[in-house]
Amino acid sequence: MLKTSYLKVILVGIFLILAAGIFLWRNFQGASLADKSDLIQLKNVAPNSLIKSPLIVIGFARGYWFFEASFPIKLLDGNGKEIGLAIAQAQDEWMTENFVPFKATLEFKKPATDNGTIVLEKDNPSGLPEHADELRIPVRF
Repeated sequence: MLKTSYLKVILVGIFLILAAGIFLWRNFQGASLADKSDLIQLKNVAPNSLIKSPLIVIGFARGYWFFEASFPIKLLDGNGKEIGLAIAQAQDEWMTENFVPFKATLEFKKPATDNGTIVLEKDNPSGLPEHADELRIPVRF
């Protein structure tokens, strides 16, 4: 009887550890396009797209994603090393809560890794973490 109780406790513990691991893994993977579709949308780059330099990034973002009509776009290799940086420029009036078209040209050298990530960062001049946001899109080289 005592062994059965220990076995139940161990099984519950393993279940809780697995559940916590799955929760953390899902929350630290970066938001998907669907999760951020009411904030930012891309027209020409889909997840796992094969990209080459120069990459023209075109989309729409809410006006508050910009600061002074721009926001940064980073390209990371498969190891998380930054290999490219571009500044997305609003193509229309950005002082609005509506969607604003943007465009950026991202130039980079092909990395040693086969995959990477495009990171569209909400411009955050305050530096406060509660105002930070980003969209991460996995890509292939």
